Amino acid sequence: MKETLSNSSIIEIRELGVASSMQPSLAWPTLLPKETSNLLARMFRDPRVLEPNERGELVAQLRVAVEIEPHVPELHVLLGMALCVDLRAQEALEHLRQATLLSPNCFIARLKFGELLMRLRVCTQAAEETQKAAQLAGNDFQADLARKQAAVIRTMLREGIERGGYSSLLSRLIPFRRRSDKLEAAQALAESR
Repeated sequence: MKETLSNSSIIEIRELGVASSMQPSLAWPTLLPKETSNLLARMFRDPRVLEPNERGELVAQLRVAVEIEPHVPELHVLLGMALCVDLRAQEALEHLRQATLLSPNCFIARLKFGELLMRLRVCTQAAEETQKAAQLAGNDFQADLARKQAAVIRTMLREGIERGGYSSLLSRLIPFRRRSDKLEAAQALAESR
């Protein structure tokens, strides 16, 4: 289902302030309906304010935009972000991956793909994507975003908060169990005297 976009009902994505975090060389050739832009602006301010029906509506409208212009990586990023807010991580992962494939040098695609991987606790791959985003940063603000995300990922890796990273948790529990076994043995010995 493709919708035609009239000039009176559309605004450029740049007006949302999202373009400031994108690479300056990337153009926003696609226009979105005003309603979609308003929902996006609300989502960027605070994702929790969107009602479930509004999230579904936003996802549907962004899907239409992606169908109309599937070669624009930023639209895939916006759709991926909306899917994340709507708690559809697998679909979001696919769209963010598609955005990085369409434009390997797109800062926001790499950063958001890394962020989703980080939230899914796939920290090694998240660190790689975030490092690529840091290398693509076109200004200090972008570099700072990538640096902060990389710091969170390093902390997660250090603390063992990664999918499959239960070995450090088990190693913490095993010494505790050994200590408790020794304590029980000492108490049993003291009681026997």
